[in-house]
Amino acid sequence: MARAPLLQLSGLSLTFGGNPLLDAVDLTVQAGDRLALVGRNGSGKSTLMKVMAGLVEPDAGSRVVPPGVSVGYLEQDPSFAGFATLGDFAAAGLAEGEGFRVDVAAEGLKFDPATPVAAASGGERRRAALARLLAEAPELMLLDEPTNHLDIEAIGWLEARLVETRAAFVVISHDRAFLRALSRATLWIDRGALRRNERGFEAFEDWRETVWAEEDLARHKLDRRIRAEARWAVEGISARRKRNQGRVRALAAMRAERAAQIRRQGSAGMALESGPVSGRLVIEAKGISKAYGEKLILRPFDLTVLRGDRVAFVGPNGVGKTTLLKILTGEIAPDTGRLRQGTKLEIAVFDQARATLDPAMSLWDGLVSDPGMAVSGRSDQVMVRGTPKHVVAYLKDFLFDEAQARAPIGSLSGGERARLLLARIMARQSNLLVLDEPTNDLDVETLDLLQDVLADYDGTVLLVSHDRDFIDRVATTTVALEGAGRAVVYAGGWSDYRAQRPEAVPEAAKPAPKAVASGPAPKPKTVSQGLSFTERHRLDALPGVIARLEAEIGKLAEFLADPELFRAAPEKFRKASEGLADRQAALHAAEEEWLALAERADG
Repeated sequence: MARAPLLQLSGLSLTFGGNPLLDAVDLTVQAGDRLALVGRNGSGKSTLMKVMAGLVEPDAGSRVVPPGVSVGYLEQDPSFAGFATLGDFAAAGLAEGEGFRVDVAAEGLKFDPATPVAAASGGERRRAALARLLAEAPELMLLDEPTNHLDIEAIGWLEARLVETRAAFVVISHDRAFLRALSRATLWIDRGALRRNERGFEAFEDWRETVWAEEDLARHKLDRRIRAEARWAVEGISARRKRNQGRVRALAAMRAERAAQIRRQGSAGMALESGPVSGRLVIEAKGISKAYGEKLILRPFDLTVLRGDRVAFVGPNGVGKTTLLKILTGEIAPDTGRLRQGTKLEIAVFDQARATLDPAMSLWDGLVSDPGMAVSGRSDQVMVRGTPKHVVAYLKDFLFDEAQARAPIGSLSGGERARLLLARIMARQSNLLVLDEPTNDLDVETLDLLQDVLADYDGTVLLVSHDRDFIDRVATTTVALEGAGRAVVYAGGWSDYRAQRPEAVPEAAKPAPKAVASGPAPKPKTVSQGLSFTERHRLDALPGVIARLEAEIGKLAEFLADPELFRAAPEKFRKASEGLADRQAALHAAEEEWLALAERADG
């Protein structure tokens, strides 16, 4: 007998501001589904997920979750009221003896459960909310941007955890590598409609282009029919005393159908224009270092950046990527060493904290008040790469409508704030672009466009990002901050860095230790030759998976060692015993998988 779906939406409709955000949406989520939910910023992805979670009531339609099915939702801004620490919040609702689940998640997601809620950053709170969801282990997980505020190591841990889970999940993410590794089917929300493709995110772009091509063809055919029928309606008057009223009604129906068609939203009008050509040498750092008290940020480090380079800075959260970026651009002085900047530099900065955006200002005022965009004597125009342009027209280039122009910046979504900040820095000429976490909150299509714009940019780019795919597409050099003040330079993007790092080299081929590199490192032969990108990533992730399973097995074994447990709490004993058996089986499977991949990688 077929099992009932975990969740079913039927005829779902929801309207905001007069425009249908969701229009007659149907969706069925079955056990084992791994769904990527994609669509442009503002298309309704997060709203649909809130409807799925039962947090938003639709205007029409139904939501059905069978009795006994648990649905967990990763909230964007959860309430921590009544909780003293992040661990208290993450463990809420867990049965006694299951707190180890939070400890395991906290270790993987890199936050301290003992951190007081009042002292926690937004990123730490977000990670605690994700740990809570993972610890609860619902049958269906709804994950809205789970990789935000995670560094690459934590993203890898989460990815491995979700690969193993038996739960179904729906995930919204801008991280292409994350979606490719996890999804088995794709949900696409576009102009109020929801489509489903039974292939993972890897196939999304080809599917989208096919759908759009079919739409364009159907629209073209309808336009031709309307023109032909309209010509008959006019020319037929002289030839007939009486029109064929059926054809007239059909013409009216076709015109109504054409008017009801919703055109696709255009692409953002992104463009970058280089200012005066900088000198060939953009930045030269010799022996620069930095520490704050006892905390060492950077050991003596050398780096040369030439005109046209695209340099990505990667590493765990808090390791010092942004600090190094500020040292290289002259905002922070190094403790030791020498920093030399090239001639004729014009720098534009994309700030990860969006600190240059005043949430109380309207979008309009946020542009015209920018000294770099103000037009003397005009409050309705901004200077865009040397040419005056009306504020609303420029906002439309970045997909904001006229009604939003007077809305406060604080009302914007994360993706919309990112687009507004891009609008500000792209309005001015520059030859050194500094991008600190530009990919957070941007939809996949905007990321594509940003990548294309950077490819055509004649200037130099310094980039901090946790988006592995974006780094691979953009960077020509990667600087890895590996902790304890160590920074190493590698040629190429993220995948090249992973292949070149010392732990990727067979023991026999490892060179003797030497000083931190000051230029691109040669690309050695790696153990992962012959594997696909996904397999290489899985091979790298499996040791962490195995270590986590071993830790969980140890904690469960310790819990079951209590001789009074079976008598005092037989149900807890049963659950813990089942959990131990499941993890032992998973450990065996992970070890076998690692062995098979390692043997293939070795040749």
